[in-house]
Amino acid sequence: MRFKANAKINLGLFIKSKRPDGYHELESVFLPIDWSDELEISESKSLVFESSGITIPNDPNGNLVVQAYELLNYQFDLPALEIHLKKNIPIGAGLGGGSADAAFTLKALNEGFMLGLSIEELEALALQLGSDCPFFIQNKPAIAKGRGELLDHSIDLDIKGNLLVVVPPVHISTAKAYSLIKPNDDREELAELLKLPLSDWQGRVVNDFEEVLCSEVEELNELRNMLIESAADYVSMSGSGSAFFAIYKNDIPNLDLPESYLVHQMKL
Repeated sequence: MRFKANAKINLGLFIKSKRPDGYHELESVFLPIDWSDELEISESKSLVFESSGITIPNDPNGNLVVQAYELLNYQFDLPALEIHLKKNIPIGAGLGGGSADAAFTLKALNEGFMLGLSIEELEALALQLGSDCPFFIQNKPAIAKGRGELLDHSIDLDIKGNLLVVVPPVHISTAKAYSLIKPNDDREELAELLKLPLSDWQGRVVNDFEEVLCSEVEELNELRNMLIESAADYVSMSGSGSAFFAIYKNDIPNLDLPESYLVHQMKL
Protein backbone atom coordinates (compact mmCIF):
# COMPACT_ATOMS: atom_id res chain seq x y z
CA MET A 1 0.00 0.00 0.00
CA ARG A 2 1.26 3.43 -0.95
CA PHE A 3 -0.60 6.59 0.00
CA LYS A 4 -0.15 10.22 0.93
CA ALA A 5 -1.23 12.06 4.08
CA ASN A 6 -1.81 15.78 3.63
CA ALA A 7 -1.50 18.67 6.09
CA LYS A 8 -4.10 21.24 7.15
CA ILE A 9 -4.17 24.90 8.12
CA ASN A 10 -6.41 26.72 10.58
CA LEU A 11 -8.61 29.53 9.34
CA GLY A 12 -9.04 31.30 12.65
CA LEU A 13 -8.49 29.68 16.03
CA PHE A 14 -10.52 30.91 18.99
CA ILE A 15 -9.50 29.62 22.42
CA LYS A 16 -12.48 29.61 24.73
CA SER A 17 -13.18 28.54 28.32
CA LYS A 18 -11.17 25.82 30.03
CA ARG A 19 -12.95 22.49 30.39
CA PRO A 20 -13.13 20.29 33.50
CA ASP A 21 -10.80 17.80 31.77
CA GLY A 22 -8.06 20.44 31.49
CA TYR A 23 -8.50 21.09 27.77
CA HIS A 24 -9.87 24.33 26.34
CA GLU A 25 -12.96 24.68 24.20
CA LEU A 26 -11.87 25.90 20.79
CA GLU A 27 -13.38 26.99 17.52
CA SER A 28 -11.53 26.83 14.24
CA VAL A 29 -11.96 25.94 10.60
CA PHE A 30 -9.66 23.18 9.38
CA LEU A 31 -8.71 23.36 5.70
CA PRO A 32 -6.81 20.50 3.99
CA ILE A 33 -3.79 21.63 1.97
CA ASP A 34 -1.67 19.93 -0.67
CA TRP A 35 1.51 19.33 1.38
CA SER A 36 1.84 15.64 2.07
CA ASP A 37 3.83 12.95 3.80
CA GLU A 38 4.26 9.68 1.88
CA LEU A 39 3.69 6.23 3.38
CA GLU A 40 4.42 2.75 2.10
CA ILE A 41 3.12 -0.32 3.97
CA SER A 42 3.72 -3.99 3.19
CA GLU A 43 3.35 -7.27 5.07
CA SER A 44 6.41 -8.42 6.96
CA LYS A 45 7.63 -11.10 9.40
CA SER A 46 7.73 -8.52 12.20
CA LEU A 47 6.60 -4.95 12.77
CA VAL A 48 9.14 -2.53 11.32
CA PHE A 49 8.85 1.25 11.21
CA GLU A 50 11.34 3.38 9.27
CA SER A 51 11.33 7.03 8.29
CA SER A 52 13.19 9.34 5.95
CA GLY A 53 13.00 13.02 5.08
CA ILE A 54 12.54 15.37 8.02
CA THR A 55 13.95 13.82 11.20
CA ILE A 56 11.22 12.65 13.58
CA PRO A 57 11.95 13.06 17.31
CA ASN A 58 11.86 9.86 19.34
CA ASP A 59 8.51 9.23 21.00
CA PRO A 60 8.49 6.78 23.94
CA ASN A 61 4.95 5.78 22.94
CA GLY A 62 5.96 5.09 19.35
CA ASN A 63 5.17 7.05 16.21
CA LEU A 64 1.48 7.81 15.67
CA VAL A 65 1.51 5.63 12.56
CA VAL A 66 2.59 2.66 14.66
CA GLN A 67 -0.02 3.56 17.29
CA ALA A 68 -2.67 3.56 14.56
CA TYR A 69 -1.57 0.09 13.43
CA GLU A 70 -1.56 -1.23 17.00
CA LEU A 71 -5.04 0.16 17.61
CA LEU A 72 -6.42 -1.84 14.69
CA ASN A 73 -4.21 -4.84 15.37
CA TYR A 74 -5.67 -5.17 18.87
CA GLN A 75 -9.16 -5.39 17.39
CA PHE A 76 -8.52 -7.31 14.15
CA ASP A 77 -5.25 -9.25 14.67
CA LEU A 78 -3.56 -7.86 11.57
CA PRO A 79 -0.40 -9.33 10.06
CA ALA A 80 2.93 -7.75 10.93
CA LEU A 81 3.81 -4.82 8.70
CA GLU A 82 6.81 -2.95 7.42
CA ILE A 83 6.00 0.77 7.39
CA HIS A 84 8.07 3.47 5.75
CA LEU A 85 7.19 7.12 6.28
CA LYS A 86 8.76 9.82 4.16
CA LYS A 87 8.29 12.91 6.28
CA ASN A 88 7.76 16.08 4.22
CA ILE A 89 5.40 18.08 6.47
CA PRO A 90 7.30 20.06 9.12
CA ILE A 91 6.92 18.70 12.63
CA GLY A 92 5.36 20.74 15.44
CA ALA A 93 4.42 23.57 13.09
CA GLY A 94 0.64 23.58 13.57
CA LEU A 95 0.00 21.77 10.27
CA GLY A 96 -1.27 18.47 11.70
CA GLY A 97 1.21 16.24 9.90
CA GLY A 98 1.47 13.56 12.59
CA SER A 99 -2.29 13.46 13.02
CA ALA A 100 -2.73 13.11 9.27
CA ASP A 101 -0.24 10.22 9.12
CA ALA A 102 -2.18 8.37 11.84
CA ALA A 103 -5.62 8.97 10.33
CA PHE A 104 -4.60 8.04 6.80
CA THR A 105 -2.96 4.88 8.14
CA LEU A 106 -6.27 3.91 9.77
CA LYS A 107 -8.06 4.50 6.46
CA ALA A 108 -5.49 2.61 4.40
CA LEU A 109 -5.49 -0.43 6.69
CA ASN A 110 -9.29 -0.43 6.83
CA GLU A 111 -9.47 -0.51 3.04
CA GLY A 112 -6.46 -2.73 2.41
CA PHE A 113 -7.53 -5.46 4.84
CA MET A 114 -11.26 -4.96 4.18
CA LEU A 115 -12.06 -4.37 7.86
CA GLY A 116 -15.41 -2.78 7.10
CA LEU A 117 -15.12 0.14 9.52
CA SER A 118 -17.49 3.06 8.88
CA ILE A 119 -16.44 6.69 8.78
CA GLU A 120 -17.93 7.15 12.26
CA GLU A 121 -15.98 4.18 13.61
CA LEU A 122 -12.75 5.41 12.02
CA GLU A 123 -13.28 8.87 13.52
CA ALA A 124 -13.83 7.34 16.96
CA LEU A 125 -10.59 5.36 16.65
CA ALA A 126 -8.73 8.41 15.35
CA LEU A 127 -9.83 10.42 18.40
CA GLN A 128 -7.94 7.94 20.59
CA LEU A 129 -4.77 9.06 18.80
CA GLY A 130 -5.25 12.85 18.96
CA SER A 131 -7.83 15.61 19.07
CA ASP A 132 -7.42 16.65 15.44
CA CYS A 133 -6.94 13.14 14.00
CA PRO A 134 -10.67 12.64 13.27
CA PHE A 135 -10.62 15.58 10.85
CA PHE A 136 -8.37 13.70 8.44
CA ILE A 137 -10.79 10.77 8.12
CA GLN A 138 -13.13 12.77 5.87
CA ASN A 139 -10.35 15.26 5.06
CA LYS A 140 -12.54 18.11 3.89
CA PRO A 141 -13.12 21.64 5.25
CA ALA A 142 -14.82 21.62 8.62
CA ILE A 143 -15.73 23.84 11.54
CA ALA A 144 -14.00 22.25 14.54
CA LYS A 145 -15.23 22.73 18.10
CA GLY A 146 -14.78 21.02 21.45
CA ARG A 147 -11.13 19.91 21.59
CA GLY A 148 -11.14 19.96 17.79
CA GLU A 149 -12.96 16.65 17.44
CA LEU A 150 -16.50 18.03 16.95
CA LEU A 151 -16.64 18.54 13.20
CA ASP A 152 -19.22 20.25 11.01
CA HIS A 153 -18.52 19.71 7.31
CA SER A 154 -21.41 21.86 6.12
CA ILE A 155 -19.26 24.98 5.81
CA ASP A 156 -19.07 26.33 2.25
CA LEU A 157 -15.75 28.07 1.66
CA ASP A 158 -15.19 30.00 -1.54
CA ILE A 159 -11.49 30.86 -1.47
CA LYS A 160 -9.66 31.30 -4.73
CA GLY A 161 -6.06 32.31 -5.09
CA ASN A 162 -2.59 31.13 -4.11
CA LEU A 163 -1.41 29.86 -0.74
CA LEU A 164 2.09 30.32 0.65
CA VAL A 165 3.06 28.40 3.81
CA VAL A 166 6.29 29.35 5.58
CA VAL A 167 7.77 27.44 8.52
CA PRO A 168 10.70 29.04 10.36
CA PRO A 169 13.07 26.88 12.46
CA VAL A 170 11.33 27.90 15.69
CA HIS A 171 10.00 25.34 18.17
CA ILE A 172 6.77 26.30 19.88
CA SER A 173 5.78 24.50 23.08
CA THR A 174 2.02 23.94 22.94
CA ALA A 175 1.86 23.99 26.74
CA LYS A 176 3.64 27.34 26.84
CA ALA A 177 1.42 28.71 24.07
CA TYR A 178 -1.71 27.82 26.03
CA SER A 179 -0.25 29.30 29.22
CA LEU A 180 -0.06 32.70 27.49
CA ILE A 181 -3.68 32.69 26.28
CA LYS A 182 -6.55 34.51 27.93
CA PRO A 183 -9.66 32.50 26.97
CA ASN A 184 -12.50 34.51 25.43
CA ASP A 185 -16.03 33.18 24.89
CA ASP A 186 -17.46 36.46 23.61
CA ARG A 187 -16.92 36.13 19.84
CA GLU A 188 -18.71 36.35 16.57
CA GLU A 189 -19.25 32.91 15.04
CA LEU A 190 -16.21 32.01 12.97
CA ALA A 191 -18.39 30.54 10.24
CA GLU A 192 -20.08 33.94 9.86
CA LEU A 193 -16.77 35.81 9.75
CA LEU A 194 -15.54 33.55 6.96
CA LYS A 195 -18.48 34.67 4.81
CA LEU A 196 -16.86 38.12 4.64
CA PRO A 197 -14.68 39.00 1.64
CA LEU A 198 -11.12 37.70 2.05
CA SER A 199 -9.86 41.29 2.25
CA ASP A 200 -11.89 41.75 5.47
CA TRP A 201 -10.52 38.70 7.31
CA GLN A 202 -7.34 40.30 8.67
CA GLY A 203 -7.85 41.28 12.30
CA ARG A 204 -11.19 39.47 12.51
CA VAL A 205 -10.47 35.86 11.50
CA VAL A 206 -7.71 35.60 14.08
CA ASN A 207 -5.62 32.88 15.64
CA ASP A 208 -5.47 33.60 19.38
CA PHE A 209 -1.97 32.13 19.62
CA GLU A 210 -0.56 34.49 17.02
CA GLU A 211 -0.42 37.76 18.93
CA VAL A 212 0.97 36.31 22.15
CA LEU A 213 3.61 34.20 20.40
CA CYS A 214 4.69 37.04 18.11
CA SER A 215 5.21 39.20 21.21
CA GLU A 216 7.33 36.43 22.74
CA VAL A 217 9.35 35.40 19.65
CA GLU A 218 10.71 38.20 17.48
CA GLU A 219 11.46 35.89 14.55
CA LEU A 220 7.76 35.04 14.29
CA ASN A 221 6.81 38.70 14.46
CA GLU A 222 9.27 39.56 11.69
CA LEU A 223 7.93 36.76 9.48
CA ARG A 224 4.35 37.89 10.02
CA ASN A 225 5.24 41.49 9.14
CA MET A 226 7.12 40.40 6.02
CA LEU A 227 4.09 38.44 4.78
CA ILE A 228 1.68 41.28 5.51
CA GLU A 229 3.95 43.76 3.71
CA SER A 230 4.13 41.41 0.69
CA ALA A 231 0.62 42.50 -0.32
CA ALA A 232 -0.97 39.27 0.88
CA ASP A 233 -4.74 39.41 1.15
CA TYR A 234 -4.70 37.45 4.41
CA VAL A 235 -1.93 36.32 6.78
CA SER A 236 -2.24 34.05 9.80
CA MET A 237 -0.47 31.53 11.99
CA SER A 238 -1.65 27.92 11.78
CA GLY A 239 -2.44 26.02 14.97
CA SER A 240 -0.08 26.90 17.79
CA GLY A 241 2.68 27.69 15.29
CA SER A 242 5.29 28.08 14.10
CA ALA A 243 3.90 27.91 10.53
CA PHE A 244 2.50 31.07 8.97
CA PHE A 245 0.50 31.17 5.78
CA ALA A 246 -0.50 33.90 3.38
CA ILE A 247 -3.31 33.89 0.82
CA TYR A 248 -2.89 35.95 -2.35
CA LYS A 249 -5.62 36.60 -4.88
CA ASN A 250 -2.84 37.29 -7.37
CA ASP A 251 0.58 35.69 -7.88
CA ILE A 252 2.82 35.00 -4.90
CA PRO A 253 5.72 37.50 -4.91
CA ASN A 254 9.34 36.48 -4.53
CA LEU A 255 10.30 36.84 -0.88
CA ASP A 256 13.81 36.99 0.56
CA LEU A 257 13.36 34.20 3.12
CA PRO A 258 16.26 32.52 4.95
CA GLU A 259 17.37 29.15 3.56
CA SER A 260 16.53 27.53 6.89
CA TYR A 261 12.81 28.24 6.35
CA LEU A 262 10.61 25.54 4.83
CA VAL A 263 8.30 26.93 2.15
CA HIS A 264 5.37 25.42 0.26
CA GLN A 265 3.11 26.96 -2.39
CA MET A 266 -0.19 25.75 -3.83
CA LYS A 267 -3.36 26.94 -5.53
CA LEU A 268 -6.59 27.15 -3.60
